[in-house]
Amino acid sequence: MNPVALITGASRGIGRGIALELAKLGHDLVINYAGNVEAARQTAGDCITAAQAKGKTIRAEICQADISSGADRQKLISFTQEKFGRLDLLVNNAGVAPNVRADILEAGEDSFDRLIAINVKGPYFLTQLAAKWMIEEVRSVECGVRNPKIITVSSISAYTASTNRGDYCVSKAALSMLTPLFAARLAEYGINVYEIRPGVIATDMTGAVKEKYDKLIADGLTPIQRWGTPEDIGRAVAAIASDAFPFSTGEVINVDGGFHLRRL
Repeated sequence: MNPVALITGASRGIGRGIALELAKLGHDLVINYAGNVEAARQTAGDCITAAQAKGKTIRAEICQADISSGADRQKLISFTQEKFGRLDLLVNNAGVAPNVRADILEAGEDSFDRLIAINVKGPYFLTQLAAKWMIEEVRSVECGVRNPKIITVSSISAYTASTNRGDYCVSKAALSMLTPLFAARLAEYGINVYEIRPGVIATDMTGAVKEKYDKLIADGLTPIQRWGTPEDIGRAVAAIASDAFPFSTGEVINVDGGFHLRRL
């Protein structure tokens, strides 16, 4: 029986890159999306094809859910239970940027509330639901799930100040605390928890600032002088899913081209 991964925000961008890499490992997938059903269907089909190219047979199911909604979070867990009956890996990837960048002296509450609801509240309480199910799985001999894992995809904005999108930075800083909290709470059950911290990644979200970051990267913003890709993030998730870090939990894995290094 294949291990099962639930990936939020998996229809495009980083989430799609994660789904493709897990498909190659032979994971069955729940591909969550918020609104673009066609993109989700495309990703599901591409994951099945990617798995076949590696000689593996998987299933990829799509499920619409807004993770800021409690009812939708429960729907996502119930969907996974109904379709697969097990959960080996939760990947908290879904997140949004501000609709409009605004200086912190001018920014309004609506954008702040939206980002906190989706980027923080959603993964916090989805992880709570998933963790309770994983504990049941660990305690059940019949289930066959051992050492399930939880991964949260955050951002270098967790510690990098951008004064024209302070709400986004605050949401990512709060999100980063999710990993040590759940790592400490779930270790006794053999559930390891990790954070992947992407840097400048080429996705739809960063398309609007491509010229800005092209120049910054060329000028040495990162020691590895290129944009990151969704595949880069996917490969980091795949390493964790492959049990490459059995004696690590609460760990932050930077996938940022070396942005986090302090250099003179």
